[in-house]
Amino acid sequence: MKKVFVILMTLALCIPTIQAQEIDEGSLKKATGWVANLKLNDQAKEERLTKVIATHLAAIREWHNTHGNMIPDGAINPTTGKKLSAMDRMVIADSSQPASIRQALLDGLNADLTPEQVEQVLDMYTVGKVAFTMKAYKEIVPDMTAEDEKVLMDNLKQARLMAIDYKNMKQISAIFEIFKTKNEQYFTNSGRDWRTMYSAYVKKLKTQKEAEQKAKKN
Repeated sequence: MKKVFVILMTLALCIPTIQAQEIDEGSLKKATGWVANLKLNDQAKEERLTKVIATHLAAIREWHNTHGNMIPDGAINPTTGKKLSAMDRMVIADSSQPASIRQALLDGLNADLTPEQVEQVLDMYTVGKVAFTMKAYKEIVPDMTAEDEKVLMDNLKQARLMAIDYKNMKQISAIFEIFKTKNEQYFTNSGRDWRTMYSAYVKKLKTQKEAEQKAKKN
């Protein structure tokens, strides 16, 4: 808590263009932890990055809190005619935030970090969903090619970039579902039915689990 307070005061005193009250304590604490994980050993760079990330987190939080209910209950999907869920309405509302919010983050990260380090930060925003999901794909699709992996990874990275605009994990997961559906459709379009491969994978896991339980009893 003391470290967070010290950094907040440093930002307020050294960077007059950003008012301290615009950055909430939760956003600052999260940003401080993420920057520390990069192990940069450069105080000036760490302070700049902490400011950039904390400002972004505070901005998407503020947008969510002030615009999250802008789509009224009862609104429908104009394509299907079905009533939008609370999650649908929230995602739509948050997706309307100015593109400048995300761009300011990316510009700030790229100014002080390598492309690999920028990806590390984006992974922190999305709790490593890109690597986790790709690992699952490789287990589900045993004959995955280099081209398959490239297509899947490109889609997952697009999901990650879009997902940083959202405040909570439920929303982030909803964004990833959009691109996971694209990946599943990719396999089906290339002659490999996703549902068949996934069913085989689930069956394999079930068999392994039963074997492990049987081994424990013996």
